[in-house]
Amino acid sequence: MSATPNRLSRALAMIAPGTEVREGLDRIVHGRTGALITLGNNARLQALATGGFAIDVAFTGTALRELAKMDGAIILNDALDRILFAGVQLMPDAAVHTSETGTRHRTADRVATQTGVPTVTVSASMSTISLFVDAQRWVVQRPEQLLARANQALATLARYADRLKEATARLSAAEVQDAATVRDIVLVAQRLEMVRRLQLEVNGYAIELGTDGRLVRLQLRELVSGRDELGGQLERDYDDGVAPPKLATLAALDTDDLAHPALIAQACGLGDDLGRRVSARGHRQLALIARLSPSVADSLVEHFGNLQGLFGASTADLLAVHGVDYSIARTVREGLIRLAESAYAERLD
Repeated sequence: MSATPNRLSRALAMIAPGTEVREGLDRIVHGRTGALITLGNNARLQALATGGFAIDVAFTGTALRELAKMDGAIILNDALDRILFAGVQLMPDAAVHTSETGTRHRTADRVATQTGVPTVTVSASMSTISLFVDAQRWVVQRPEQLLARANQALATLARYADRLKEATARLSAAEVQDAATVRDIVLVAQRLEMVRRLQLEVNGYAIELGTDGRLVRLQLRELVSGRDELGGQLERDYDDGVAPPKLATLAALDTDDLAHPALIAQACGLGDDLGRRVSARGHRQLALIARLSPSVADSLVEHFGNLQGLFGASTADLLAVHGVDYSIARTVREGLIRLAESAYAERLD
């Protein structure tokens, strides 16, 4: 069983650049000394420990470096602010499966699997840091390597974010003309899923970078702003009351399958006919109108049924909806007019 993304992310954050633990690990690497360190302590871990010294001192990077010169494992408390034991021999169950070959790595893998405590090893010969969480090993990369990969992923994400914006604009234009098809939805869903996957990748780099990832996080936030709501809006817009589309199912598709619109349509529950006409209910478009509350937007969709019904509504018709006053009605009318103008411009392009 491999580590869950959340458990792995939390463990990586514990040893990210800028933390005291990472400072100590870097000192060990530079000193070319091996080490085995547990990032926490529990009863199951204590059952595997024998020998060593109970020191219970405040954690510092320099102390970790000096204690690593001794044979045996170092056990930290859960808060990682104290060193509890040093020079400990850990004796995990030999029946616990591991594919590691080195003694230190085999022990760390089995300890992490058996106790649930994330465990770190430093290889003296390779000058590498490895993190073991449950049954997974993660080789910790240097900040400059991570930054290069993060920047490359950000550049790719920026391109896909632009393509998502273009696909969404084309869908909007088709919706205004009541000419949207399953293919139009699939194209947006495809771009949205690619953006989601790249967002996860960049976020992983940002976690590993710790304090060095501040600019990466800022760029990521700017690129994906507003994307989280789009999937839910599409599902509500094309919910026929029988089998609403489910964009979350695209997470199960591999990258090759994600290149085929027909497979995406089937996975989302949109059927096999990519040319089938569909009508938007209007949730996504109303969400673009400033100062319009979600509750009023829902009431408008419920009252008029779909986007075309909203386009055909007069001010008097809008005022008949619960919660709509003259100011809101004017805002909705002006917003729909801007939407129609944008759709016309998109069609001309």
